[in-house]
Amino acid sequence: MEKIFINGKINGYSTAQCGKTLKAGKLTDILQGYDEDALVYLRNDNGYTYGNITQYDVYSSDDLKY
Repeated sequence: MEKIFINGKINGYSTAQCGKTLKAGKLTDILQGYDEDALVYLRNDNGYTYGNITQYDVYSSDDLKY
């Protein structure tokens, strides 16, 4: 089964420090180029650690509680 890896980065302590990032539509376009049954993982530390992504890991800034 195909696997898709998204490299995790640490760019700063706030979103303002992160620089340019993808919009949801562009990420959707990229993912449409893969088999819809491909597994998606976060790839951290240059492949030293990995993380799974579940529906509970995706949320909007409106969902955050400070």
